[in-house]
Amino acid sequence: MAKNETKRVKPAVLADDVAALNALRTITSYAPSNPNHSITAITQAINDMNAAQAAEDQAAAAVAAARDQAAAKEWAFHNLVLGVKDQVKAQYGKDSPEVQSLGLKRASEYKSRKPKGSDDPK
Repeated sequence: MAKNETKRVKPAVLADDVAALNALRTITSYAPSNPNHSITAITQAINDMNAAQAAEDQAAAAVAAARDQAAAKEWAFHNLVLGVKDQVKAQYGKDSPEVQSLGLKRASEYKSRKPKGSDDPK
């Protein structure tokens, strides 16, 4: 038995297990004393595993689709807020308190730049 059954089985190990099952099916005289190890039981186990993996793949696809939809809605919201900020600047001016209330700097808060070559003292 495995040491830690909470971790996934490596794909190479599962491939070996499937190969062992296929080889077991060719042994016509196989008659285990434990019915849990019968070909019927192991066939049911692989079918259950395949169904669980398919459900996992479908859930992962659903999560990816939901993530994409959420990202699209986030961008739509963000772009609308950018448009609102532009509208507030246009309506109230770049130096208005309304612009500042949206988290933007007012025009008067920026430092003025000196033109190049104006470092000459006269």
